[in-house]
Amino acid sequence: MWVFRLFGALLVLVILGVAGLWAAWGQNLPSVSDLDVLEFSGQTRVYDRTGQLVGTLTPSLSSGSGENRNLLKLGEISPWLQKAVVTSEDRRFFEHHGVDYIGIARGLVKGLLRNDLEGGSSITQQVVKNTLLSDLQGARTPERKFKEALLAYQIDRSFDKNKILNSYLNVVYWGDGGRTDIVGAGTAAHAYFRKNAADLNLAESVYLATIIPAPNRRYKEFKAYRPLMKSLLARMVEDGRVTQAEADAAWKTEIYPAGWRIGWGPDGTVRTATLERPDRLQENINIMEARGGESRFRFQHYLQAVEKELLPLIGRKALYGGGQIYTGMSLQAQQSAEQASRQANNLPEGATMGIALVSPVNGEVLALVGQKLTAGRPSDWNNATQGRRQVGSAIKPLLYTLALQNKWKQSDTVLDAPIAGDYQPMNYDRRWSGRYVTMRFALDHSLNLPTVRIAQELGIEAFEDKLREMNFTVPKDAGLSLSIGTLEASPLQMASAYATFANGGLYYAPTLVRKAQDARGKLLYTRPAPKAKRIWDAQTAWLGLDMIRGVVNDLTEAQGGLATRAKIPGWDVGGKTGTTNEIKDLWFAGVTPTIAGAVWVGKQEGGAMPDWAYSGTVPTPVWQQAVAGALQGQPKATFQQPSGITYRVVRQVNMAFREAEADTAPVARNGDRSTAQGGGFFGRRQNSAPAPEPVPAPVEPEVLDPEPTPSEPVEPAPVEETVQEIPAALPADPEPLPEPSASDFPAPTPSAPEPAQPEPAAPEAVPPPEAPPVPVEDPSGTVEYEPEEPLPEDESFGEPPFDPDSSAPPLE
Repeated sequence: MWVFRLFGALLVLVILGVAGLWAAWGQNLPSVSDLDVLEFSGQTRVYDRTGQLVGTLTPSLSSGSGENRNLLKLGEISPWLQKAVVTSEDRRFFEHHGVDYIGIARGLVKGLLRNDLEGGSSITQQVVKNTLLSDLQGARTPERKFKEALLAYQIDRSFDKNKILNSYLNVVYWGDGGRTDIVGAGTAAHAYFRKNAADLNLAESVYLATIIPAPNRRYKEFKAYRPLMKSLLARMVEDGRVTQAEADAAWKTEIYPAGWRIGWGPDGTVRTATLERPDRLQENINIMEARGGESRFRFQHYLQAVEKELLPLIGRKALYGGGQIYTGMSLQAQQSAEQASRQANNLPEGATMGIALVSPVNGEVLALVGQKLTAGRPSDWNNATQGRRQVGSAIKPLLYTLALQNKWKQSDTVLDAPIAGDYQPMNYDRRWSGRYVTMRFALDHSLNLPTVRIAQELGIEAFEDKLREMNFTVPKDAGLSLSIGTLEASPLQMASAYATFANGGLYYAPTLVRKAQDARGKLLYTRPAPKAKRIWDAQTAWLGLDMIRGVVNDLTEAQGGLATRAKIPGWDVGGKTGTTNEIKDLWFAGVTPTIAGAVWVGKQEGGAMPDWAYSGTVPTPVWQQAVAGALQGQPKATFQQPSGITYRVVRQVNMAFREAEADTAPVARNGDRSTAQGGGFFGRRQNSAPAPEPVPAPVEPEVLDPEPTPSEPVEPAPVEETVQEIPAALPADPEPLPEPSASDFPAPTPSAPEPAQPEPAAPEAVPPPEAPPVPVEDPSGTVEYEPEEPLPEDESFGEPPFDPDSSAPPLE
């Protein structure tokens, strides 16, 4: 009797345990109906902001970081491969109900007795892990396993076994082809054997099945893993999936996976095996992709971003169900950005990029390019939206504008000298002037030391709060290094932040989709009216804009101008370069009156780039080409200056001021809030308070965000300060600077080039261009958009509207 009581108690405990797990992890599970992608039409059409068709959405299945859009029906996959995979991965697949408890137990026993541990996940569980739970697939946690088992059981009840097997064969990871992951049977057949999946013979199918558990390692050691093929063939005979004669014939069949030179014996033995060209995998994939034409990959990263934005809002069935999606894409801007990426021929070897362009009017994303584009299929990873890289000096305009918000002026001066304390950043060239330079000068030359002092005086916490207002994720304990670029961000985040300079200080969260409807025209989603968040008041935004316009226009390239290559003839441009330690990341972020954008260049896997790679010569021309092409043929526009702004020429540079502050004396600052003094550029001498006492420089000073000049400067600009080398140990009490004299600021001579000046007076306000889409609010709080008039064909950037069914090559 006690046995039954014990059994009953254990049963109650198990039920309570399962109930507890269900309460904790069983809620809000993904819908198993989302797995039904193979039945979707793939004809959901996507339109740009003018109503032009730009592409269709194709269902995909993902495995790790790769996606498979070459989905095959089960009848398009060799039956030999189907049988080999089932025997290899889940022998009881057609018998269990999603989770093979017998197989798990047998695998554990075999592992303990024979030291030959088999995988415990069924094919159905693998499908769940790679699709419905892809966000958790890397975590070996009880939560993932519990959810995996529940969903596997639901899928087994909802779909027949052939449908589940079909999904698995389309999602399984078959190795790293190089630039492209090998995902799905269709790609694997082409990569390894240069044939369609339906044409694989038994020997080739068995080979592909045996490498699934560790494809990258097993591919490179053909001879070592050859015995696994014989073992798998024996199990297939045992399970009745092939005859002994078929297995014997397959064992003797000579196969040649891509890149291998193999010497075969008549009995199926391998005499020699040499991996000569592993890059043949990617070459074979390229050949497969070329058959579909490059147009298959046009606008790929924008369309993928549309999918990611809409998927949680309407679900997979609605997303791929054959309806229509209207976006904020500018087809002209997208074409221009892709052309700029293709023609970026001066990228360092192994480098890629990300480009994002947005509208300052409402935050709509005009264009996205997530990789350096080539003739083949680009990687699925979208650097424009998914990448998070340190931004370097591209962050400085945001800090300087925060200072302007706090009633600083461009003419205020900041000490260019090492700071006190343990944190010891340096200017890029490890030199410092020991003088007070204007904020404008410090930003034009991207000086780190004055920038850090600005952050000291403002308080780094205030800067962190401002960054969070713009939806940046601020790193923990970044400290003062945040002021010179340790923030990690995507090009889309940077473009949205810089848009605040062009629209009077308003931040709009970037969006892509305006509305979506199903095949019958029923509205599935419409974007709410964009909500602006005020980041800067209009005058502060204008002053910040004036400073980044100075970065582009104050200096010639010969004088050390960092962003001169961003200029667009006939358009007003402002922006800032950015470079990080060891030249791992190169940036340019900038604005025009109607477009804000950012370009990042770096290695996908991270790592240093060569010393010749400058932010002013690598990403900046890409930005210029992309934006100039997007603006081609558009009506001219200027930035709209707010009231209360005037200009003064300071040190031969025309600077914008608030009218109330234009004639007040500049303040000299050294990073200490208690020592800021007024009374002219060197008003600090009216008070004996010294600059913070420098400390000896460490052996390895931090030089975050180097900003090298593209070429050696000629005669220094009139505002240049005397430069000193940094000594091994700074004096404990530096000598006071001499009183300034006229010789400190020599007038330019005819032989010395004068710096380019911003406009000598406030730009004349002109009516703004017609806003792209004008939202019309309705009582429900949603908006409807009237499509813009598309450009005439002869003004559509050299190309007629995109027809996805056309075989014409994309814009080059």
